Amino acid sequence: MPTRNRGKEGPDDLLFGTIKAQEKIKEAVTDVSYLLSRGFSEKSSVQLVGNRYKLNARQQKAVQGMSASAAQVTQRKSTNVTIDQLKDQTVIIDGFNILIILESFLSGGYVFKGVDDCYRDVSSVHGTYKRVQQTQEVLITVGDFLQEAQVKSVIWIFDQPVSNSGRMKTLLGELSRKRTYPWHITLDYNPDKVLAESDHIAASSDAWILDRAQRWFNLSGTIIETLHTKDANTILLPY
Repeated sequence: MPTRNRGKEGPDDLLFGTIKAQEKIKEAVTDVSYLLSRGFSEKSSVQLVGNRYKLNARQQKAVQGMSASAAQVTQRKSTNVTIDQLKDQTVIIDGFNILIILESFLSGGYVFKGVDDCYRDVSSVHGTYKRVQQTQEVLITVGDFLQEAQVKSVIWIFDQPVSNSGRMKTLLGELSRKRTYPWHITLDYNPDKVLAESDHIAASSDAWILDRAQRWFNLSGTIIETLHTKDANTILLPY
């Protein structure tokens, strides 16, 4: 049984947990989103604003994930489906994306709600994925949630080159049989492209996918807001 957690690192409470740090990050997101709306590149916008607010690399990654141009937000909202629209549909899940954000949330890591209403974290797999204490809980939470939404079937897609993707396929297969989830698990060398071009409803918070998907559902965000407590380490933008 894995004993590790995911997401939170030693300095994170200082980087993200104080009111001063959160206000600085929110201001940075406003500035980056403005620059993106004016046609500036994401990389240069994040660097420029990061330097202005003296943000370190981890804070800049959070700001990058929370920011989007006005056109991107409009596009994403136009293709976003509601939970009521999931009934009798097939959902294709961006496996590592959904797993990691929910593992981070359940393990007490910081998660960040962006201007597009999607939650993201500052973890990454770096070519290898390792199960954590919360992995099984995440899978069951997702499985039960989609069953309650009465989806017809679920396709989990994982990045094949990532280490341990084969083990995840085996784990999900065993769990789906045990709990009678209508799951199909596949590995692919370019899962982002598959998700973006699929006729099914994509479940991801990956910005590249959301900008291209025909239809998508904010799966991780909906689950986070369902499970959210006052003690959760979330940074929300003011509306």
